Amino acid sequence: MNYVTHPLIRQESIEERRYQLSVMLRALDANTMVVLPTGLGKTAVALLVAASRLYSHQGKVLMLAPTKPLVEQHLRFFKQFLLFQEGSEPQESDFVMFTGDTPPDERAAAWEACRICFATPQVVKNDCLAGRYSLADVVLLVVDECHRAVGNYAYVFIAQHYCTTARNPLLLAMTASPGGDQAKVQEVCNNLYIEAVETRVETDEDVRPYIHEREVQYIDVYLPEELQAALLALRRLVESRLARLAKLNFHVPKPDKLSIKALNRLNAQIQQRIRSRDPSGFTAASLHAECMKLRHAISLTETQGSEALKLYLDRLSAEGASSTGSKASRRLVNDPIYQNLVEEAGRWGGELHPKASIVCELVQAQLAAHPDSRIIVFATYRDTVQTLVDALSGCGIACERFVGQASRDTERGLTQKEQIEILSRFREGEFRCLIATSVGEEGLDVPSTDMVIFYEAVPSEIRSIQRKGRTGRSGSGTIVVLVTKGTSDETFRYVSQTRERAMVQGIRNMSAAPAPVPAPSTPTTTRQVNIQEFDSAMSPATRETRAPRPDVNMGPDFDPPGPAITVDDRETSSRVAVRLHELGASITLQRLEFGDYAIGDRILVERKTVRDFMDTLVERDLFGQIRAMADVVPRPVLIIEGEEDLYEVRNIHPNAVRGTLAAIAVGMNVTLLRTRDADDTAEMLYVLAQREGGERGERKVHPKKTYRSVREEQEYVLAAFPNIGLRSARLLLEHFGSLKAIIDADPEELASVHGIGEKTAQGIWDLARRPYR
Repeated sequence: MNYVTHPLIRQESIEERRYQLSVMLRALDANTMVVLPTGLGKTAVALLVAASRLYSHQGKVLMLAPTKPLVEQHLRFFKQFLLFQEGSEPQESDFVMFTGDTPPDERAAAWEACRICFATPQVVKNDCLAGRYSLADVVLLVVDECHRAVGNYAYVFIAQHYCTTARNPLLLAMTASPGGDQAKVQEVCNNLYIEAVETRVETDEDVRPYIHEREVQYIDVYLPEELQAALLALRRLVESRLARLAKLNFHVPKPDKLSIKALNRLNAQIQQRIRSRDPSGFTAASLHAECMKLRHAISLTETQGSEALKLYLDRLSAEGASSTGSKASRRLVNDPIYQNLVEEAGRWGGELHPKASIVCELVQAQLAAHPDSRIIVFATYRDTVQTLVDALSGCGIACERFVGQASRDTERGLTQKEQIEILSRFREGEFRCLIATSVGEEGLDVPSTDMVIFYEAVPSEIRSIQRKGRTGRSGSGTIVVLVTKGTSDETFRYVSQTRERAMVQGIRNMSAAPAPVPAPSTPTTTRQVNIQEFDSAMSPATRETRAPRPDVNMGPDFDPPGPAITVDDRETSSRVAVRLHELGASITLQRLEFGDYAIGDRILVERKTVRDFMDTLVERDLFGQIRAMADVVPRPVLIIEGEEDLYEVRNIHPNAVRGTLAAIAVGMNVTLLRTRDADDTAEMLYVLAQREGGERGERKVHPKKTYRSVREEQEYVLAAFPNIGLRSARLLLEHFGSLKAIIDADPEELASVHGIGEKTAQGIWDLARRPYR
């Protein structure tokens, strides 16, 4: 076996593969997307490119992956094979890992010392927004699972920020499956500034020597009579709902063609009626919700099994019996056909769907023939995962579930630490079978998996390829897909096959002649850089009417810092935070108790989309939320974002909406602003921050008010003290009862008030006693 020889790679550690070296050389020339099936060594390519860049350039490497287990996997790989300074062992500080568990201050310090950083994208995005460190000296950005770089995903922001700020930028994007939709693939390329596409498939001449045989088996499964009867009942329920919608003059799909796409088309018709204030639209919306629930029940019956269906029916019944349940749920559970189905399901004993027993037989046979095998069973739903764990455990097979972090009802998710521990024990052979949801599809480092079982076919070519890539990596492997005859399983089987072929062909076409990618441009900003640029941008008429200001003297290199805005750390996933960064705002990220954005110590801004505003009004405590914000600052602001009509979003009388707006603006003294979209919101926040920072008009400390109550006057006076806002002033006045008592109090007494620190208390005491000079 030949090995890669490189000054920064351990000797005789990385197998020399011709296709990897070819891809690496291309990736060193331009921003490149690398498409390699799972198991062909995308991480090895990233290592080769990183070693070459670190050898030829002074700087850092930043490698991003969407999950903590995958980030940790990359860190282990690079630590195992990479050297620094031509053969010397790296220091521990040369490698760092940033996830949400790493405190921001530690990240900033570690960044300065490291050579390679492995991170989840949201953490790096937040750090860039807050200005904790710069990407200027990053000589290589590696983006793993790059097919995620669409919409507002953090990869999109980081790529744009990196390509416009780095001194020697180079981007390497990697994926096993970018998708069959050419428009989406091109969007990924545009978002990552990709200039070249390198792809290999298992049949390529330079790849074939490294491919292990993978056998794909499709096993036909037939529904038992009990589940067929349940399907008939569910379809009767669907037919009755569609018939009612048809009577309301909606174009409805046939009951046997009730796909998500068809239901979305139906919903578009319903929303059009609602916008035109047609009462039938609201009735139809509730019927549509019933159809969505029934379609899910049908899917569970066909592809998952009786246990998953029973659990779903139990949840539906509980929702329908609850006072907070929707009308759709209440109407559905009161239908006699539904009630008969629930009664019948209660008489079922154990799992009726043959898939569960087939999985047990397959796993038992594999382990009997090859006791050291490792097997992954993929299932879409957590209920099915638990059913399979119970079934396999009952057969004496050691297995564990592998699910995401979110917890639901009484079912607890797995933390990232638990996920990593499970993968480690699986890798070491402590148990032989892993039952996983889609969270196991990306980046599992389990090279010796011998069998992968699809509990159901999946229509997504990305998910199908990722699942299949879990086997055949270091030896021959078997892929088994269970297909329930006459159901969506059959449809999805052929859909995924067609999409996989289309994806391969589309990527080959792009590799031969990739579409030109526009060069990244520095984002526009509303900041005035210098007088000359500002003047040249104005029309002649404007220049003539604008009087010069003799007191302003700015040189050509003047670059003032942007206005300061504190952004709630839960808002960083929105486009607003990104646009504020592009505009040049000085952003601080922290958890805000009230509001979404804080500007100075006077302004808090709550941002709500039109839909969120109306939903909060109807379903949650809108007034309590706004009132809490208004109580802590003199200048509360509510921004309602979106071009939708407030009066048409929900079935609420317009006067109720007008009354809500009046109560917020007049009763709570909250400024109401409307914006078109997230960009418009950001630009409004930027202007608010500019005005507040400039201290023009009203003085920053206190606004002018023609009338105040005695209570307000007392708060007004005390809030003028340094580091004392309206909230602290109220706390002190409530505790001491008067301004005089506060002035006379010792620092220790002041600091005893909850929320008042020793420094603030000493400041009040000193200022009250300092001579006026």
